[in-house]
Amino acid sequence: MTTQQDCVALDAHDALAPLRAQFDLPDGVIYLDGNSLGARPKAALERAQQVIAREWGRDLIRSWNTAGWFDMPRRLGDRLAPLIGGKAGEVVVTDTTSLNLFKALAAAVHLQADGPNAARKVIVTERSNFPTDIYMAQGLASWLDRGYSVRLVDSAEQLPAAVDADCAVLMLTHVNYRSGYQHDMAALTAHAHAKGAVTVWDLAHSAGAVPLDLHGANADFAVGCTYKYLNGGPGSPAFIWVPARHQARFTQPLTGWWGHAAPFAMAPDFVHSEGIGRALCGTQPVVSLAMVECGLEIFEQAGMDAIRAKSLALTDLFIALVEQRCGAHPLGLVTPREHARRGSQVSFTHPHGYAVMAALIERGVIGDYREPAIMRFGFTPLYTSFADVWDAVEILRDVLDREAYDIHASRGAVT
Repeated sequence: MTTQQDCVALDAHDALAPLRAQFDLPDGVIYLDGNSLGARPKAALERAQQVIAREWGRDLIRSWNTAGWFDMPRRLGDRLAPLIGGKAGEVVVTDTTSLNLFKALAAAVHLQADGPNAARKVIVTERSNFPTDIYMAQGLASWLDRGYSVRLVDSAEQLPAAVDADCAVLMLTHVNYRSGYQHDMAALTAHAHAKGAVTVWDLAHSAGAVPLDLHGANADFAVGCTYKYLNGGPGSPAFIWVPARHQARFTQPLTGWWGHAAPFAMAPDFVHSEGIGRALCGTQPVVSLAMVECGLEIFEQAGMDAIRAKSLALTDLFIALVEQRCGAHPLGLVTPREHARRGSQVSFTHPHGYAVMAALIERGVIGDYREPAIMRFGFTPLYTSFADVWDAVEILRDVLDREAYDIHASRGAVT
């Protein structure tokens, strides 16, 4: 039986533990929602002040050149690329996940329509995918108005059969946002290619949480956000990955001036930029971009193998302790036990899941809630400790044992 002292001992031998000091974590809070919004790196405040007070306030518009604002999407993309198995010149940090997904889907559809698979008109994804991914696919299909449709499957087991002779694109989120289920990217990409389909991967719940090898998986396109495990800040810009082998044929309809080959030529006709610049669109949010760099700098001190090992240890511990100490309550584990199929979160159902989560948050254990009846607990190895896990489960046990939750609790706009 694991004890509190065991957890303290694990922290004492944790090579990543010193990185926790680089985050501004409030006293009295156990933060288990980094899968939704990462904690703030301490360096972010100073960096924001630098951008606002000096680069914007003093140097004004000159900072597009003198402070490197103009090159920031590419520079950050090159720093992020190793975390996802990409290469320099293949990633830009820009826009939102939804917009980048639209670009990637449009490029994938165009790639198919411009080749021997032009008759394919189906985009396959999961019904349980993050809703914006489904919405963007539906919007693209409707906008194209050429017979395209979105096919939703109800389980991972149904995916291979759904990728048939009609499938143009397989679009999946690598780690499911509700359950934490992790797909086998390499196997599904190989299957899609064997069937003549192109793949688009959403890495929102993977980047910075699990090791990724987009080149090793031979993936076609990928997108993701920087405000979850990458700790870029609320609404920080997303990223898009286009491998070098697809860049010459990458085309998307959001042809803004930052994607122009010579944006300051101010020509009336659009000419595609070369390389990953084709994925850019409009003027960039400089302050938000600058915050992303603070998060990436911490990852460069760690390494994804060490992060993954701790992630699995934290989630194993959490599952074991919940089942040991809260086993008398109607909790249902949603997240896979198998390491290869698990991201860096643990999801449990409870008949009063929202009320229980609200009570936990009131007690300083911050997770979140997703329908139907799912309590999500995210584990960010850069700043989550093993003692945090023990304390969080102890508070959960107390809330459940005493039924110290309000089933009539009102819900905020964000759950």
